[in-house]
Amino acid sequence: MHDIRTIRADGAAFDAALARRFLPPAADDIIARDTTRRAVQTALQDRQARRNALSRQIGEGKRKGADTAALEAEATALGNEMAAMEQQAAALDAEIRTTLAAIPNILDPDVPDGRDESANVVLKQVGEPRDLGFQPRQHFELGEALGMMDFETAAKIAGARFTILRGKLARLERALGQFMLDLHTTRHDYEEVAVPTLVNDAAMFGTNQLPKFAEDSFRTTDGRWLIATSEIPLTNTVAGEILAEKQLPIRVTALTDCFRSEAGSAGRDTRGMLRQHQFRKVELVSIVHPDHSVAEQERMTGCAERVLELLGLPYRRVVLAAGDTGFGAARTFDLEVWLPGQQAWREISSCSNTRDFQARRMNARFRAADGKAVAHVHTLNGSGVAVGRALIAVMENHQQADGAILVPPVLAPWMGGIERIEAQ
Repeated sequence: MHDIRTIRADGAAFDAALARRFLPPAADDIIARDTTRRAVQTALQDRQARRNALSRQIGEGKRKGADTAALEAEATALGNEMAAMEQQAAALDAEIRTTLAAIPNILDPDVPDGRDESANVVLKQVGEPRDLGFQPRQHFELGEALGMMDFETAAKIAGARFTILRGKLARLERALGQFMLDLHTTRHDYEEVAVPTLVNDAAMFGTNQLPKFAEDSFRTTDGRWLIATSEIPLTNTVAGEILAEKQLPIRVTALTDCFRSEAGSAGRDTRGMLRQHQFRKVELVSIVHPDHSVAEQERMTGCAERVLELLGLPYRRVVLAAGDTGFGAARTFDLEVWLPGQQAWREISSCSNTRDFQARRMNARFRAADGKAVAHVHTLNGSGVAVGRALIAVMENHQQADGAILVPPVLAPWMGGIERIEAQ
């Protein structure tokens, strides 16, 4: 959500920021409606003051036995007029809030210009894609040959874009999630939180899932939403709160199932488990002082990178261009992992700084150490990382010529001595 005072102060700058996202100007329309709303509120205050004065005059007149009928008629007329004006002011306020809620975050100045992902900039690469010495197979080819990745039965039960994992491959997925969660809680100073996977409208709005992404989410018959990411419940734990500055930073993590309708991805990644309706993800969320969010984004991204390094996966960090940056983000770093089977780099984590955009939507604030000033916190979120995509990357990068999968040594504590996954 945007601060109307910022738009009032420099509408041209606001429109220039929208232009970077290839959106039309909006400041003049917002300012005009805001000017009308403020004028109505001023007029309402004037009438309230007159009505208060009339009440005093009526009271004094009655005590003196004077005829107050004319004064009472004027007060009644003012009351009716004020009721209509209150409705007008509320309607204008709702219109402005609806308009502001549909406008994406302002991009950081260092976000590259560009309309789509072709303008994204690679910041660094860690590790080189290895020559496996044979024609690498994609994860679904490997999984089906092992007899441990079952798309046909999943489709029978639930439809397309679902997967059943069996045996050691199911254990490998579980191990990956536990490894990430333990790494972030014991080494990276995140607190583990078990959160609901069903949330209400307010929580969805607070993390900018509504109204923009309603069709990308699943809704229950009682009006709740299945989370697309645990960013939603984790970030909303501070909704409506005024935190003490000494409580910051707050760093929390969760491993949950996530659900996405993939409404806009028809025909994309239909084979395998790259793009599923249900998947597991370890999410990282930070609630920080506004002065520290830039450094926190770097720290958070480094935590996700450490996962990939320990798994022995080549990856690169990419800063997203203006046209590819998500609705709520001021800046996003994507981590892309190399998939030998696809011979392509694919996203496995996104780490975004939303600055105060989400905090304004859910009214999350902190009180400065001096006990006086109150300001909105900054919120950040990132995948630490997507478990299903990590499974895909491990399978493809650690595959053997005979179709077996070598288990990365770092997963040994969760694999019960299994070092190699092969067909039974």
